[in-house]
Amino acid sequence: MPPSEDDAIDKAEFRRRLDATLRQRDPEALRQFLLDFGQWQADTVPADVEASMWMMILASPALGDLHAEAQYWLRGHGRAQEAELLAGKRRPGTAGHHPGGQRQRSDSHGGRQNGRRP
Repeated sequence: MPPSEDDAIDKAEFRRRLDATLRQRDPEALRQFLLDFGQWQADTVPADVEASMWMMILASPALGDLHAEAQYWLRGHGRAQEAELLAGKRRPGTAGHHPGGQRQRSDSHGGRQNGRRP
């Protein structure tokens, strides 16, 4: 049975709230949010909530402005492999946020791709 429209709205609202909580970059706020919404149980909270938070930030297309910071944190805390895996899972064009804030261009048309201006 396909998800109902209400389910889609509920999931979208949950995602919006999760992203707002992640944007705070506060592991305790994330822990409480996920407990309150039944996504985590008190006895199964990850041991490293902060690392989980940064991985969620990196995985969220809506938080592209925080992706470089998340990659930096993850690499600096021995989680380079996770950072690379999560960065590789993003679809081209969803984040495009590389350190330094500029998208890397590999075209030879003066910054144009597929006939469009950047």
